[in-house]
Amino acid sequence: MKKIHSIFSAPHPHWVGDGFPAKTLFSYQGQGKSVSPFLLLDYAGPMKFSPSEHLRGVGEHPHRGFETVTLVYQGEVAHKDSTGQQGVIGPGDVQWMTAASGILHEEFHSHAFAEKGGMLEMMQLWVNLPKRDKMAAPKYQEITSAQIPSLTLPDNRGYLRIIAGELAGTKGPTSTYTPILVVDGDIKASGRYQLPIQDGWSVMVIARQGQLKVNQQLVSKDQTVILSQSGEGLAIEALDDSKLLILAGEPIDEPIVGYGPFVMTSQTEINQAITDFQSGKFGNLERI
Repeated sequence: MKKIHSIFSAPHPHWVGDGFPAKTLFSYQGQGKSVSPFLLLDYAGPMKFSPSEHLRGVGEHPHRGFETVTLVYQGEVAHKDSTGQQGVIGPGDVQWMTAASGILHEEFHSHAFAEKGGMLEMMQLWVNLPKRDKMAAPKYQEITSAQIPSLTLPDNRGYLRIIAGELAGTKGPTSTYTPILVVDGDIKASGRYQLPIQDGWSVMVIARQGQLKVNQQLVSKDQTVILSQSGEGLAIEALDDSKLLILAGEPIDEPIVGYGPFVMTSQTEINQAITDFQSGKFGNLERI
């Protein structure tokens, strides 16, 4: 089994725009290459929003060099980007946006959610791209809940959804640039499952709700456990009804140089990203 590398408890939330009260559950600035190929995970909510004529969210902003993955558990989020893609994702849906060479986008509560109000709960994950793909063409994958296969746990003690990668012969619907596994799900109290995570891969388990044992280490709500890259195997046991996210992947053994919404492999590339953004090379979009 993989050994425990570290446990990180979420800090107090910060606002992203005026629509997303986010807690950073890990980041490459804080946890370094132990989380590669992942870069950052923000958890927004759960929080109840009152009805509003104003669309809360975060306005137009750029990205280059990585992918953003938005997982919605409650509420609705509307997206629009400079490739012309747009859509609304709701509970169980996933939006996988490859910024790569450069994209502008914006994210707001949907019109229907703003009008009615309600609970918002979502996560946004940043996935790094290898140097060879950082200047690839941007693309967008909208993955509905119905497209995501799930595994029923032994004794019907819950389920795991395979969003990306493959688990127990079941493949997720997402196209990725490097080998990764993105799985979420619910496990009832006393439910157990073992994942055959291979030697050399990074692994993180995030508790959204409840208490879990991860390779015998206790993990509680809003905590992230990071496991060693060496060793094989991941054992999950729920001490009470729990919700979790599992991230695993082959590390990208390249420098990481980040500046706000740009993540590249050198300062020269960061400087070029800033110049390209300022000169309008990321395209344009109309407001949602």
